[in-house]
Amino acid sequence: MKETIQSFLKDKFPHFISKEEEILTNLPTFFLKPEGIATVLSALKTAPGIELNYLNDLTAIDWLGKKTPRFEVCYLLRSGNKSSTRVQFRVALEEDEQVPSIISIFKGANWPEREVYDLFGIRFAGHPRMDRLIMPDNFQGHPLRKDYPLEGFGQDYLVEDLLTIHLKEDMEA
Repeated sequence: MKETIQSFLKDKFPHFISKEEEILTNLPTFFLKPEGIATVLSALKTAPGIELNYLNDLTAIDWLGKKTPRFEVCYLLRSGNKSSTRVQFRVALEEDEQVPSIISIFKGANWPEREVYDLFGIRFAGHPRMDRLIMPDNFQGHPLRKDYPLEGFGQDYLVEDLLTIHLKEDMEA
């Protein structure tokens, strides 16, 4: 399957391939430019013989101090028709760069994209609701970044706000 996808990308989307790098993994992995991720995944979803029509996972990696660009957004796709076919696509981003949302292609990307934003601070352009999913709305920073302090930023403000919110709710009831 790796060769099929590789030739498909080289034939139809050579301008969206960012680099060719072999990594030690049992998954075929392809590196794409941010502006090409939506176009390529949309094409691969319906390409005869490939049909990567299921978004298995979407996450990110913070390579702080080990690689540049600093972040990689990772998309794990598989074919619903061929259960053994799994392929990973990676998009490298600098700290303030955005990657296009793929919600229009895979509806299941909604919460994983919000989770990556919440925990890493990576924004997805065109996402209909780019706000926090896991951490409280007033949380400062993104806790899965490698430069996030282990002890946090002194999150006492969270507890104070929660107490205030609940006191107001109790008084109104």
